[in-house]
Amino acid sequence: MAVNASCASCDEPLKNDYLKLDDGSMVQISICPECEGKIKSPQCCGEDMTCLI
Repeated sequence: MAVNASCASCDEPLKNDYLKLDDGSMVQISICPECEGKIKSPQCCGEDMTCLI
């Protein structure tokens, strides 16, 4: 499955990236290459939700 998303501020298509957390783990994020906005995965009970696939 795929989703095409664009930045709400500048309407540029978002690109996939990763964010390294303090504990060394990585979470997937989407970034805007123009205005550097970003969104990340949702959380549940204070923990980032991840997929083990």
